[in-house]
Amino acid sequence: MRTSEVNMAAAETDRELPSALCSEFLNFSAKDTAAKWLQATDLPNEVYQHLARYVPKIYCLGPNLNPQSEDLLAQLLLQAPLEWYLCGEEPSVGLAKLEQSNQPSQLCGHVFKVGEPTYSCRECAADPTCVLCMQCFLGSVHKEHRYRMTTSGGGGFCDCGDTEAWKKGPYCQKHEPNISDSSQEDPLANLSADMIARTYNIFSIMLRYAVDMLTWDKEEELPQGLEPPERGDTYYCMLFNDEVHTYEQVIYTLQKAVNCTQKEAVSFATTVDRDGRKSVRYGDFQFCEQAKSVIVRNTSRQSKPLRVQVMHSSVVAHQCFALKALTWFSHVIRYSDALRRILCQVGLQKGPEGENSLVDTLMLCDSKMWKGARNVYHQLVMSSLLMDLKYKKLFAIQFAKNYQRLQTDFMEDDHERLVSVTSLSVQLFTVPTMARMLITEENLLTTIIRTFVDHLRHRDLQGRFQFERYTAQQAFKFRRVQSLLGDLKYVLISRPTEWTDKLREKFLEGLDAFLELMKCMQGMDPVVRQVGQHIEMEPEWEAAFTLQMKLTHIISMMQEWCGSDERVLIEAYKKCLTALTHCHSGFADGEQPITLSMCGHSVDTIRYCISQEKVSIHLPVSRLLAGLHVLLSKSEVAYRFPEQLPLSELSPPMLIEHPLRCLVLCAQVHAGMWRRNGFSLVNQIYYYHNVKCRVEMFDKDLMMLQVGASMMDPNHFLMILLSRFELFHIFSSADCRKRYNRESANKDVVQQNSTLIEEMLHLIMMVVGERFVAGVGQVDSWDELKREIIHQLCIRPMAHSELVKALPENENKETGMEKVIDSVASFKKPGVTGRGLYELRPESAKQFNLYFHHYSRADQSKAEEAQRKLKRQNGEDSALPPPVLPPLCPLFASLVNILQCDVLLGMLGAVLQWATEPSGGHWSESMLQRVLHLIGMALLEEQQQLEGAVDHSEVTFNFTLKISRPGEAPSNTPSILAVLETLQNAPHLEVHKDMIRWTLQTVASIKTTRERTAAAPPPERAGGCQEETVRDKDKAERKRKAEMARLRREKIMAQMSEMQRHFINENKELFQQSLEELDASTSTALEHSPSSWDSVLVCVGPRRWRAGGGERRQVVTCILCQEEQEIRADGRAMVLAAFIQRSTVMSKNRKRPPHDPESYDPLFMHPDLSFGTHTGSCGHIMHSHCWQRYFEAVQAKEQRRQQRLRVHTSYDVENGEFLCPLCECLSNTVIPLLPLTKTSCSNSEQPGVMQWLSTTSQQIRVLHSAHRRAKATSAAETGDGESMETHPLPEGFRLDHTPVNPYSSSIKEMLTTFGTATYKVGLKVHPNEQDPRVPIMCWASCAYTIQSVERLLVDEDKPLFGSLPCRQDDCLSSLARFGSACWTVSSLAAVQSHFIRLMAVLLPDPQVENSPCILHVDMFHLLVSLVLSYPAVHCQDSSGLSIDVAQLHLLHLVTVAHLVQILLTSVQVELTMEQESGGVEEEEEESVCLLYNTLRSHLGSALREVSSGWHLWRTVRLGILPFLRGAALFFHHLHGVPTPPELSAPGVGEWEMVCAYLSLPSNLLQLFYNHQELLQPLLQGWCSHPSLRQCLRSPETLIRFPRESNKLIELPEDYSALINQASSFTCPKSGGDKSRAPTLCLVCGTMLCSQSYCCQTELEGEDVGACTAHTFACGSGVGIFLRVRESQVLFLAGKTKGCFYAPPYLDDYGETDQGLRRGNPLHLCRERYRKIQKLWRQHSITEEIGHAQEANQTLVGIDWQHL
Repeated sequence: MRTSEVNMAAAETDRELPSALCSEFLNFSAKDTAAKWLQATDLPNEVYQHLARYVPKIYCLGPNLNPQSEDLLAQLLLQAPLEWYLCGEEPSVGLAKLEQSNQPSQLCGHVFKVGEPTYSCRECAADPTCVLCMQCFLGSVHKEHRYRMTTSGGGGFCDCGDTEAWKKGPYCQKHEPNISDSSQEDPLANLSADMIARTYNIFSIMLRYAVDMLTWDKEEELPQGLEPPERGDTYYCMLFNDEVHTYEQVIYTLQKAVNCTQKEAVSFATTVDRDGRKSVRYGDFQFCEQAKSVIVRNTSRQSKPLRVQVMHSSVVAHQCFALKALTWFSHVIRYSDALRRILCQVGLQKGPEGENSLVDTLMLCDSKMWKGARNVYHQLVMSSLLMDLKYKKLFAIQFAKNYQRLQTDFMEDDHERLVSVTSLSVQLFTVPTMARMLITEENLLTTIIRTFVDHLRHRDLQGRFQFERYTAQQAFKFRRVQSLLGDLKYVLISRPTEWTDKLREKFLEGLDAFLELMKCMQGMDPVVRQVGQHIEMEPEWEAAFTLQMKLTHIISMMQEWCGSDERVLIEAYKKCLTALTHCHSGFADGEQPITLSMCGHSVDTIRYCISQEKVSIHLPVSRLLAGLHVLLSKSEVAYRFPEQLPLSELSPPMLIEHPLRCLVLCAQVHAGMWRRNGFSLVNQIYYYHNVKCRVEMFDKDLMMLQVGASMMDPNHFLMILLSRFELFHIFSSADCRKRYNRESANKDVVQQNSTLIEEMLHLIMMVVGERFVAGVGQVDSWDELKREIIHQLCIRPMAHSELVKALPENENKETGMEKVIDSVASFKKPGVTGRGLYELRPESAKQFNLYFHHYSRADQSKAEEAQRKLKRQNGEDSALPPPVLPPLCPLFASLVNILQCDVLLGMLGAVLQWATEPSGGHWSESMLQRVLHLIGMALLEEQQQLEGAVDHSEVTFNFTLKISRPGEAPSNTPSILAVLETLQNAPHLEVHKDMIRWTLQTVASIKTTRERTAAAPPPERAGGCQEETVRDKDKAERKRKAEMARLRREKIMAQMSEMQRHFINENKELFQQSLEELDASTSTALEHSPSSWDSVLVCVGPRRWRAGGGERRQVVTCILCQEEQEIRADGRAMVLAAFIQRSTVMSKNRKRPPHDPESYDPLFMHPDLSFGTHTGSCGHIMHSHCWQRYFEAVQAKEQRRQQRLRVHTSYDVENGEFLCPLCECLSNTVIPLLPLTKTSCSNSEQPGVMQWLSTTSQQIRVLHSAHRRAKATSAAETGDGESMETHPLPEGFRLDHTPVNPYSSSIKEMLTTFGTATYKVGLKVHPNEQDPRVPIMCWASCAYTIQSVERLLVDEDKPLFGSLPCRQDDCLSSLARFGSACWTVSSLAAVQSHFIRLMAVLLPDPQVENSPCILHVDMFHLLVSLVLSYPAVHCQDSSGLSIDVAQLHLLHLVTVAHLVQILLTSVQVELTMEQESGGVEEEEEESVCLLYNTLRSHLGSALREVSSGWHLWRTVRLGILPFLRGAALFFHHLHGVPTPPELSAPGVGEWEMVCAYLSLPSNLLQLFYNHQELLQPLLQGWCSHPSLRQCLRSPETLIRFPRESNKLIELPEDYSALINQASSFTCPKSGGDKSRAPTLCLVCGTMLCSQSYCCQTELEGEDVGACTAHTFACGSGVGIFLRVRESQVLFLAGKTKGCFYAPPYLDDYGETDQGLRRGNPLHLCRERYRKIQKLWRQHSITEEIGHAQEANQTLVGIDWQHL
């Protein structure tokens, strides 16, 4: 009861309100109020009193806020006085003056709406956050550059005019500054002092008021001076938004709390989500409090409850006006920079005692405000403070001062960052000058990093971050904290060009803080190898890697900053080294020192077993030092100021220790030693090498190894390496070459050691060979990039996006690839599917390195295969020798010595020796391959040094000499060279033969080079000759093999052709027959003269071609039981899987309201084809009983599945759907296959049209009275039977004759099945086989399907016959024959009455009511229905009339009717150019003029005069051709008549051929004039139909012939036009709100608001989204949409089916960009759009969805109906 009372009360006050207020409002004068204020002594008090009096009278007067009237009143009563006071005159005049004197700003400052397109230039933007709005972009130079396009998340603004944001082209044409204006002058100079004072006063009062009200936290009372004169007792229950609760929870709670409907609750929830708060109840305190308690109770179970407050209505009113005041500020300051300047001044002014300024107060209360309020004040800040450069700086300083507080508030805030004030950092920190000023003056770097470290509080004992036991709360905080790293990135994004001392000092201070952060990460998440059992709990590893990924670019940028100033670099290097030393001192895990000796060298190190101790993958301090060390080398600081660097103090073993452990860990994981540590470790290793992390992880570890190795004795380095890989014992024994005898050892251990040796050899290759980093090798960054691209393309040709993904991005999301790609690859454009690919240029393949350090194992094997294949194709040998490398930088020059040191030579020798005895297990091919590669590297190094040196004796690198020396005395092992020569002929090394040969050749050529320079060149050494002979032998051997292969091939071919001949002889009669037939058919075609030829191929009428017995036989195979079966009327039924669907593809009127399925009469199809029923088939044939068994199994399975799990399948069994058992094509019924009907060709004289028509109309009259009698008897009205007039029966017409049904019971059953299915789908009703409409729907489906096939053939320029796939051919034949048989399973009387009503259109019949006029009937549908229903009348006629004659007469009649239809509707205004046909078709032209004038005589002025016969005849021919082609298809399939070859080839003469095939004269008007006395009265009857004139009066609704094929809508060339269109589209339901997922219907061009609660509608009892609802209106259940923000095409069918499809928009690299992630400009690809259009026209959308859902199960789970 309570509620209604309150609402009544509210309603009454609403009613009284106007009269009370009106008098007050009418007497109010803004001008007088402003004048009073001017006189006031205490202005703030006056203004407050005014507000206190009026605000509660305007706002918040009832449960529903009424923004229109509120805004109007607020404008009159509150804003007008403010503006009067401000201007001192009529506001519109005053503001206009201000605007005139104002200099327009060069900054655009347009604030982006959600989903608006933004553009950034990849070439000119200072960083990726610099964006332009569409207007500025189109007027700028950047649209010719490489730009990227994205959609805004809302909240940023356009940077046009900001010179710091763009390297060039900062202004668009609109914001180009004038040369004349001196923008330096103070904007206040144009205002009078008086006005400045007034503005200042009113701004400070109103801003103070707004800030007070928005930050006000009391619910009952108001700030001083605002208490209302009379205080009511009304409250609001206000619900606030948060990010914890879902829509569903909120909706459910509201329904319980304020008992509203679901719809209302949804609207409440959407408003709360959009504005941040919404009142859900209005009334007295108790009433609101009760709702509050229910909401709190209901939402506090899982999480903290929803925030609800009960607020006094006057408080809410003032808050509403406070927001209005802020928007008013935004509006007013647009008029003048001076006003903006004053507002900034007011906002940033400190209080008298140094209290916070108003802007500070707002910022610090940000997290307490609701979303709507935040948005409004952020917009104001953007349009005021950020647009005024002087105050932007001051604001930035305040922002930096408050930074730590703001971020801490944000951590606790439950709104996303977008609506937090912290998101303004992107506007301030990305401005380079601003960022530097904040670093030097506010120590911003240190502040950000410290704040970050403070928030990650979980540490272990060593002070490292610890992310174990990660709660949801922590995860939420961790996500929040990451935004700090975003800010840090903004600050660092542009490197300083000149440094000041202050900047150096503050940057190094920031670096200290950064190193503290790095130290917390050094060694975090350590792992220990699990032995024995598998790890129980997967440890948390993702958080640490997330942190690493977020920091990757920051670490890189820190190094770049260091590298841009020498003094900073030296200091940073020292600091970093100190930090690393500090980390190491804490790391000493009681490692004991040991001494290793091998090959006459010994080294002191520590024992550390990686497979037993802790190892961590996170070593940021070491890696930072490695990066800085390389920078020292690159910037040559190391050579110029060696005295300032602590290089002598470095301990190389300490430097390499941890990176080496990390690399060994990877090797051991590869070798399978850490399997029991589970997936977390596998994932860590994966990311360590992954392109996102490797730059600051794997690459830097490798560099650190290079740094260490370059400062150590190579032998020592390698021994430490062996020791860490736990392989030292294998290579250090004196007789390691004899393969230490471990046959008895564990198989696993042997396998592991093999892998470890391979990995270690690979690591040595990388340490020596990875020189493509500037600073390590003498290269620049482009060389590094080129090499990456070459190695990616060596795997396979790649698309642009794949390449971009495979290359590391810099902080600007750029890979730099475009600058170098064209020099190493060529681009190949895509076809209709697929994407454009880059292919490697052949000359670049020389740089291929099989052991490229960024290859994964899979990549490596693919690349190896591809490169060997390529070499074989080019006829080269398949060796893949190492490429020539660039020289090393001086600081790293000593690395090459690793290749010739004793330890390495010992290792190489051992592996080669093992390879000579293949029996042993401890050896692998890939180990040998790596050894050969290392030898190759050393040889190339020597060769390069020799080529570069003047005097060869100076070259210290002498590898050839060392590998030619045999071992020392006791063991006398053979030299490496000797072993290689032995291996060359080893049979088990066939694969490596080429490589070994290449190695030996290179050795020989180096020796030659060295010897040539020696004084007396000695005679050619035997080795060389031996080389030659070996080579020749090899060539001969190859030749012999090739010859053998050729002979073998020839032999096989001969055998095959022999077998073929044999088969033909065996089956002679088979082949003979087919050859004879062939001859026969060709000869008949040639012999018959055209006149007799006509008689051969006619498809309708008594002269039609008839199938002989043999040709009528048709044998098919069932796909389920594989049995063959002949199709016979009395045999078992064979069926074709088919799919029936409603269609609007040919519709010319999508606006027609849907009919009521129960009462609708589908007998006549309107020519606008507004919807039809289409039948398609995949062409697979089954026995009907096999199909029934299969379908029952599908049903049973479906029932079981539903009990098990509730997911959809791609087909809906309840609707009779199933997948074809063979091709899985979606089907929902089966069509029975029927034999050709036997027709007797009676030679008796057949009646002409006149006679036939009179007989037929007699029969119709008899049937009429019979039907009436039947009705009467059923109603038992026998009483007045006498009055029934009896018509004389025409001869041979027996009413009592019931025809025999020729079909077997299984065929009858299938006839009913298919008929009912068509009826059910076409009319959307429940199946009812007794309904008289069943046959009508079947005939209509046959006609519609044939029409759509005919249109398709025209659209694709294909000939009428011979170009259809056989599945469509079979489908059409079955449909036509089914149509002619379906009357046998329906009630005879019903079908007869259909025929009577159909005939009545052509022969006006007084006994048939409301027969349509001929303009309302589609003639092809009429023809098909007449022909297919006539047998029901004919079956009672035994006079010997041939059914063929009747068909021909029906065709003639309908054709004439269609001619008339065309002349009435389709004669356009003629062209002025009189085109004469030169008398060829004079007869036609005259007769068409005659007919047209006859029509005019009947209709008078309704038809306009046309004099040109040529024009009329052309119109008629064009208009009637589709009908004739359709008729030809129909009779061809109905009677199985072969088609004339001319109609199977596109070309001229189609008209004559089609007419002849249909046995029509090619001058169709003869049909009329030959039977004029019969047709003249019919014509008159048609013209006198009452609704005909009405139709002609409204020409816009007339359908003209030929009907144009429907196309999908025109799409713009450039995708951004679509995005722009979508961003300005607002949701039609929730007033003016931006739609989140604007979706474009490609059929009719409507834009819809998809995927949101606001636009859901009810359809057949369930809620569906806008797109699904639209498909039923526009596509009768099938829809094609483009989701504009995702750039993807959506196919929908019904409520449960849908799939995504590739969009027709491609970027310049021939790729689609679904989800607009890459942001490359997209352009329309016409071919792909045509492909989508073709799918639609072929009615294949549903089939496409079915295939997609079968292929991808995730699509099935999507709730398509909500889109």
